[in-house]
Amino acid sequence: MTEASDDGPFYHGTKADLRVGDLLTPGFRSNYRPEIVMNHIYFTALRDGAGLAAELAPGEDPPRVYLVEPTGPFEDDPNVTDKKFPGNPTRSYRSTAPLKIIGESDDWTRLTPDALQTWRDRLAALRADERGQIIN
Repeated sequence: MTEASDDGPFYHGTKADLRVGDLLTPGFRSNYRPEIVMNHIYFTALRDGAGLAAELAPGEDPPRVYLVEPTGPFEDDPNVTDKKFPGNPTRSYRSTAPLKIIGESDDWTRLTPDALQTWRDRLAALRADERGQIIN
């Protein structure tokens, strides 16, 4: 795994209620393809990107965006970088090492109900298309 060049800060979006010091680890079902257990934990340097992930996460709890610190090496997320798109415009990363919660951010842009539904529709279409396969 090659370490990415971004220095952060880094964010992770979820609906889980976490505390400073908690660790996020791989091994949970994908938010986007629940039949897949993920080998990595994903994060981004874009606060609103983490907010989008939080809003799309399954569950009824409120979406949350956490400031996180990688505890080991990380790499560009191949699901949104050169494997599928040029560069890393979403500044998205993944790691097999845990992420440590170092704070919570409430300064991110919430989606309107219509925008959220548009994203859900896009994800449903990707699930039906081979290009929507996750590089795990």
